[in-house]
Amino acid sequence: MIEDLCIIMLTAGITSLLFKLFKQPVVLGYIVAGILVGPHVLGESWINNKENAATWGEIGVLFLLFSLGLEFSFKKLLKVGSTAIIGAGVIVVGMMVAGMLTAYLLGWGGMNALFLGGMLCMSSTTIVFKAIEEAGLRSHRFAGVCFGILIVEDLFAVVLMVLLTSIAVKNEFEGRELLWQVAKLIMYIALWFVLGITLIPTFLKKFKQHLNDETLTIFSIGLCLGMVLLAVESGFSSALGAFVMGSVLAETIDAERIEHLIQPMKNIFGAIFFVSVGMMINPALLLQYWLPILIITLVVIVGQIIFGSFGTLLSGQPLRVSLQTGFSLVQIGEFAFIIASLGQNLHVTDNSLYPIVVAVSVITTFLTPYIMKLAYPTLTFLENHMSESTKKMLESYTEKRQADHSSSKNSWASPTIRILKLVFLHIAMAPGINQFLRLFNENLYARERLAESRRGLEREVENTLISLEMNIAEVEVPANSAFAGKALKDLNIRNITGANIVRIIRGGININIPGGSHRLYPGDRIILAGSDTDVTAFQKMLETSLSPADDASSVNTNIVLDNFTIAADSPLCGKSILRSGIREQGNCIVMGLLRPSEDFYTNPDPNIIIQQDDVIIVAGEKQKMQEFFTT
Repeated sequence: MIEDLCIIMLTAGITSLLFKLFKQPVVLGYIVAGILVGPHVLGESWINNKENAATWGEIGVLFLLFSLGLEFSFKKLLKVGSTAIIGAGVIVVGMMVAGMLTAYLLGWGGMNALFLGGMLCMSSTTIVFKAIEEAGLRSHRFAGVCFGILIVEDLFAVVLMVLLTSIAVKNEFEGRELLWQVAKLIMYIALWFVLGITLIPTFLKKFKQHLNDETLTIFSIGLCLGMVLLAVESGFSSALGAFVMGSVLAETIDAERIEHLIQPMKNIFGAIFFVSVGMMINPALLLQYWLPILIITLVVIVGQIIFGSFGTLLSGQPLRVSLQTGFSLVQIGEFAFIIASLGQNLHVTDNSLYPIVVAVSVITTFLTPYIMKLAYPTLTFLENHMSESTKKMLESYTEKRQADHSSSKNSWASPTIRILKLVFLHIAMAPGINQFLRLFNENLYARERLAESRRGLEREVENTLISLEMNIAEVEVPANSAFAGKALKDLNIRNITGANIVRIIRGGININIPGGSHRLYPGDRIILAGSDTDVTAFQKMLETSLSPADDASSVNTNIVLDNFTIAADSPLCGKSILRSGIREQGNCIVMGLLRPSEDFYTNPDPNIIIQQDDVIIVAGEKQKMQEFFTT
């Protein structure tokens, strides 16, 4: 087993390094590593026990979904509103139908068509995050729309796995059974979400001083595996349990810390999962099924662009944002692999479907950064060939949808909501329930209150700017930036980039609407307001201001201990340490003084007189000390 793990990890490490050098997604490197070490390339003797790799891959799925749950938030789902729900709904329905029709056209029927539709209706959260981040577009408006749609798709994927399992086991589609499974799933998630939010944050808060990184890591993994067991005992998949526990912990104030601690384990087992995916791919089958691979790849790319753009546009977003969103969601990823594995484990899909879908995922992942760049040329083409009446119609629809969205925030005044609030308050008066609900409410919004206190701008101001097509971005001034120490008037940021600095956050101090005389310092958080183009221009300006670390200079500026013997002609002879200028001019501290008489003074008195042949022990920057004592 150790030998197999060694081969898997070394091969994954080497291939992922090569893919990083060529600026390709590391996930592709893991899959290629799996193909190389799999039985179809180098034979069965290369990996002795494929079952072990499959088991580690299953653990990898749990950590992947646990991590996705930590990034997920039910409150975020409510906040992203109609844009994410409508956009994801159009994509899921459109791609599900497109996938099933494609399967039937290729001669695949039944479960193959159903599972293929499920695999094609969700984009890869990991790949989209990575592609947007590497392109420097994280602060653009469409990025938030993409992330909202991906959140909804992740939630739908969990539901879909439960439904596919139920349908596959009984080999039939029953409406009553479907409704029961959905209701059962909702009850399961609601029950454990309420209990988890009420109990877990309270426990973490009570024992906070005892929860170091090691203990918190073990405790979090224990909770994850415990929820996995509960999910399996309740008749759901283990993946659902991991996702639910991740989403519960995502609502705690320790969510970022847990996510950081789990990251190494997610990377390790996630790598093994993708390697195990690659091990199941037979290159000969890829050549044999090149036509279905090509057709499905085109369906994914064209379908996601059309349905993604149309769904986002339908939700009330501008054409530019809609096209950028659609062109960013042109791949399938983690959940496609998981659903494909589910079909194989349940023995309801053909063996050829798995490698075909993986091949489609590899191709679409590889093409994602290049397809994203086509959004702007497409926008330009459409604007140049679109009639004025169509442009006005789109603008009018967008304005109306955004106005409706803004007015919906005041919907709490509706009679229905008031009745629900009265019912809720009546229930809260029951003995014991009031304390439980108070604790639940306090824990549910603890992380939000903490985040609100750290916001760069007031939420109302930020919402107003966003409604005016102004983007809000937060960047930090690196230590090696030429911006550090310079006044804003000298940087001329507004005239060069078009972006406006509306706040500088320095430690616990907020400098609102800073003037030209304000200087920037390393570690300052800058809150910017401007269009996507303005923010991107500022980010490029900041990147060009960075100076590469110079190893030689860093060595010279390290603090070291050194000693110097005072010669007879030294200007320091006869002067006290206080008057010698050692601290001011040599930029160092006298740690000790050794007399020829072998008297040694630790932290000598500043008034002691320096004499010939004294050995002075100092701490400071080596180069500056040498210059001071040798001149």
